Amino acid sequence: MIVTINPANGEPIAEYPVMLAGEIDMLLRKAEGDFRRWRITGMEERRMRMKKVAELLRVKQEEHARLISLEMGKPLSQAIGEVNKCAWVCDYFADHAEGFLKPEESEIDGARGLVKFEPLGVILGVMPWNFPYWQVIRFAAPSIMAGNGIVVKHAPNVTGCSIAIESLFSEAGFPEYLYRAVHIDIDEVDRLTGFMIDHPVIKAVSVTGSTGAGRAVAAKAGRAIKRSVLELGGSDPYIVLDDADITQAVNICAAGRLLNAGQSCIAAKRFIVLSSVIEEFTRQLVLKMQAAVMGDPFSPEVEVGPIARADLRDLVHSQVERSVNAGARLLCGGVLPDGPGSFYPPTVLAGVGRGMAAYEEEIFGPVASIIEVQDDDDAVAVANDSDYGLGSAVFSRDMERALAIADSLETGNCFINSGVKSDPRLPFGGVKHSGYGRELSHHGIREFVNIKTLYIPGT
Repeated sequence: MIVTINPANGEPIAEYPVMLAGEIDMLLRKAEGDFRRWRITGMEERRMRMKKVAELLRVKQEEHARLISLEMGKPLSQAIGEVNKCAWVCDYFADHAEGFLKPEESEIDGARGLVKFEPLGVILGVMPWNFPYWQVIRFAAPSIMAGNGIVVKHAPNVTGCSIAIESLFSEAGFPEYLYRAVHIDIDEVDRLTGFMIDHPVIKAVSVTGSTGAGRAVAAKAGRAIKRSVLELGGSDPYIVLDDADITQAVNICAAGRLLNAGQSCIAAKRFIVLSSVIEEFTRQLVLKMQAAVMGDPFSPEVEVGPIARADLRDLVHSQVERSVNAGARLLCGGVLPDGPGSFYPPTVLAGVGRGMAAYEEEIFGPVASIIEVQDDDDAVAVANDSDYGLGSAVFSRDMERALAIADSLETGNCFINSGVKSDPRLPFGGVKHSGYGRELSHHGIREFVNIKTLYIPGT
C-alpha cells in the first residue's frame, strides 16, 4: 500500500493500493486503443474537452487546492494559485494548439514541401510532488491537444492529487484510458518505470524531478530509443548589481526563495551580490526572511508551510550544517523547530563560497545563500560555476548592462528585475544537469509529435 502523510503534523492521510506489472500492462494496452481513436478526433472536439478541464479546475479550485495543501504542505493561497494556473494552461493550449500544429509549406525546386506535426502515441510522464497539479497538467495539456495519450507515474506522497487529476479528465469527457495514472510501490519504482518505458505502447517519456531521477529515466529511454524531455533540478543564480533597486531586489529575491517553502526547481537559490551593495542587501534580506510567518498551511497568514517530507527536511538541515561547518555564516534560521511536522525556518547563509553545500548543491528548502562578487565578470563566472542551468535573474537599472549579463549566463532562461516563473506563452527548460527539451509554448507542444516531411512533385 501507498500511505500518504500530512507533512504539517506527520499523521497518515490515506492508503492506496499499488499496481503490479500485469495491471499496468492492461492499462497501457487500453490507453493505446483510446489513443488510436483520439488521434483522429477533430481539433474542435479536443478544444471543447480541454476547456472543460479548465472550467472544472476553476469551479472546484478550493477542493483541489486543499488536497495539495494537505498532501504536500503548500500554503492554501499558493495552492489556489497553482490550480488557477493549471486552468490557464489548459485554456492556452485549447486556444492555440491548432495554430501551433498547422502544417508548414515551402517551395523546393518547383515541388511542394509539406511539414506535418502528427501525434507520437502514448507518452509517459514521471512527475514530482512539489507542484503536484501544475507539473502534470503543463505536460498533459499540450500533449493531449497534439493528439497523444498520457500515462502518469506521480510521486507517491501526492497520490490523492494524482487520482483527482485523473478524475478531472474523466469528468471532462475524455476517452476513459486517454489519461491514466499508475500507482507504484516505492521499492518498485525503478523496475516498473523501466517496464513502462520498454513497453511497446509507450513512445516517449517526460520527466520533471531531480537530476538523479532524470538520469535514471533518460538512460532507460535511451536504451529503448525513445524520446525524452527532462526538466530537472536547478540552483538559480539571482545577480544583484551595484545599480539595482535594492529594496525591489530583496522583495523579489525573498519571495522567490520562500514560495512553496523553497521547494521549486526555479526557486531563487544563490544570491550573487556586488560588494558595494552586499551589506544593505543582506540587512534587508535577513529582515524579510525573519518576518515570514511559518506554520499551518491552512492558516491565512502563513507564508511558509512544511517541507513535504521529513527526510527532505533533514536533508536541507544537513546542507545548512555542512555549509556552516565549512565556513558559511548563519544569519538567521538554521535550527530545527520543536513540535510535529517537517517544518524548516527561513534561513540566510552569508560568506558562501566554493566547496560548501550551499554553493555546490541544490537546496530544496527556504535557505538563501549569499555570495559576494567584485564585478560583473566575477558575477557571471560564479553564476555559471554550477552543474545546473535552469533559471536566472539579474537586477539592475541599466537594461543594456543587465542584458549583456543575461547573454553570458548558461541557463535556459533569464528574468530581468523579476523572479523566474514558468508561463504557457514562453518555452521552459534548462541546460547542463537541469535537463534538455522544452515545455510550454509552441516549442513544448512539438516535443511529442512526429515532424513528418512530405515531398510533393509539381504538376
